[in-house]
Amino acid sequence: MKNDNTPPDATDRSEFKVPRMDCPSEERTVRMTLEGLPMVRALAFNLPERRLTVWHARGTASEVAGRLEPLGFGAQLVETHGGAAAEEGMPEAGEDAGKEARTLWVLLAINGIMFVAELVAGWLVQSTGLLADSLDMLADAMVYGLSLYAVGRTAAHKLRAAHLSGYLQIALALGALFEVGRRFLLGSEPEPTWMLGVASLALAANVTCLLLISRHRKGGAHMKASYIFSTNDVLANLGVIAAGILVALTKSPYPDLLVGLGIAVLVLSGAVRILRLRA
Repeated sequence: MKNDNTPPDATDRSEFKVPRMDCPSEERTVRMTLEGLPMVRALAFNLPERRLTVWHARGTASEVAGRLEPLGFGAQLVETHGGAAAEEGMPEAGEDAGKEARTLWVLLAINGIMFVAELVAGWLVQSTGLLADSLDMLADAMVYGLSLYAVGRTAAHKLRAAHLSGYLQIALALGALFEVGRRFLLGSEPEPTWMLGVASLALAANVTCLLLISRHRKGGAHMKASYIFSTNDVLANLGVIAAGILVALTKSPYPDLLVGLGIAVLVLSGAVRILRLRA
């Protein structure tokens, strides 16, 4: 608890267990909720262990916990450290910011280019898997663009940008779901050779992104989340490649439709999580 002798810049370090924070969308939701609050000094995320570390003003752990509770991720305060141990491991503001920004710009360019390539190819070869994967590329590009836009801006700017990104992703996901339904009812003839070729190109692009971001995955929390985004993209590309192989073997469009449906649902789920964010 605070007392009158507490220095105004005194810091505590609180550890939270967040059981339902298991993907980058939820990490981003937590980040957008806490960043910009006057009592919060720094954040660090460990998604595999569902843990969050918050450096905050002395005696404000309950306020931080109160901000996390409405998110519905099951956040629980594990322990709070004060004194000399409080600032242990605290990230430095602006640490490697220039290098990270340059990496984000490259990731944004690669995802933007592959979005256009997969969108055009998916439409021409009648592949809902490629179409949905193109939307996943666009969703990631918007996340990277949002991160670059939000640097140095207020929490209100970040919140508005995040909500805009969420609405755009919902529109794109619904469009992909509509296309899956349309092609299920009217029929489609996806071309497996083109599916495999374009998906392999997208896989190469995402592996490049993964290699670039891996240099920063032990840096700031957002860079760790970006690493997980790129890993998930690689898995999505492998799913489209598997669908292409199954289409070739079975002469059926259903593997392509199922992969397209799965990717569209993932994009929609991420958008809903973003829109749950409140100031």
